Amino acid sequence: MNLPDLAELELPELESLVATLGVEPFRARQIYRWLYRRGLDGVADMTNLSVALRQRLQTEVRCSTPRVAHQERSTDGTRKFLFELRDGKTVESVFIPDTPAMTFCISTQVGCAMQCGFCLTGQMGLSRHLSAGEVAGQVRVLARELDLSERKFNIVLMGMGEPLHNYDATMKALRMLAAPEGLGLTPRRVTLSTVGLIPALKRLAAESWVPNLAVSLHATTDELRHTLIPTSRTQRLEDLLAACRQFPLKHRERITFEYVLLDGVNDLDADARRLARLLAGLPAKVNLIPLNPAPGIPFARPSDARVDRFAASLARGGIRVSVRKSRGQDIRAACGQLIVEGGPRESAGQRAAARLSEA
Repeated sequence: MNLPDLAELELPELESLVATLGVEPFRARQIYRWLYRRGLDGVADMTNLSVALRQRLQTEVRCSTPRVAHQERSTDGTRKFLFELRDGKTVESVFIPDTPAMTFCISTQVGCAMQCGFCLTGQMGLSRHLSAGEVAGQVRVLARELDLSERKFNIVLMGMGEPLHNYDATMKALRMLAAPEGLGLTPRRVTLSTVGLIPALKRLAAESWVPNLAVSLHATTDELRHTLIPTSRTQRLEDLLAACRQFPLKHRERITFEYVLLDGVNDLDADARRLARLLAGLPAKVNLIPLNPAPGIPFARPSDARVDRFAASLARGGIRVSVRKSRGQDIRAACGQLIVEGGPRESAGQRAAARLSEA
């Protein structure tokens, strides 16, 4: 029997479900608080509901919650969680403490279809999208496991998958997490990272609830970007940046442009100058990410001196810039290192490196 799943419902949907059961509407808000503020997996322990109602709910609804199958702790305090989903597939999420806020790095897909050559997740390919409940469920479980349900924390949609490729489920999950009866997340505490799927980016711009935006750029020419991110071949940098210039921003807000630095590939002085010209006049900040090396990634991390030189060049060009500090490398929890389901295939990164060597 296909029972309604509490974990997949926004509050108005839960209120409608409760109404069909002939129960008072306020019970929906009580159930919602138990799910999100207390992280419960089922209704048996929802003690402010009557015994009769709990018994009825146990037979008429279900609550699918990702299960923590394994976790690891880095020497720097970062923790990586392996979540098992309802069909046995798995995804990884990361908790990064003291950043300065507590931060959850959440996945939106099992694998990823974007094929970025410097990312292990991209080497998996896409197995399937996560449901809204599976995206939000990672946050529910982490908040419970880490005792943060009553504290402020940030969410970055930078785990496995491309959030805008799974648009509807991602945005529904964010609405579920933002509900005041739940965790009450505000847009300022959520950052969505995307390679820049332009139609979805324009759709996001029209939403009433818009998270912080981080665009993964990684190159300053179409030729190189199409090599490093094969799925970007259907769009030009010019068009992507035009969409970014039209993206609605509040006062003092900026779009973050993420740029993974690859030794000898996209870290030259000419690249820095071109990047500054591309972003001129755009309310932007650049987050430089020196590559986090891993077996199967056929690129190297540039030297600290090269990273500093690139950052200094951007600053001279009038661009606000920061260098991301790598966290959790010893447990393969850093940016671009998340991978499950049996490890990498013959990788997009190897193909990209081969194309670059032939150029």
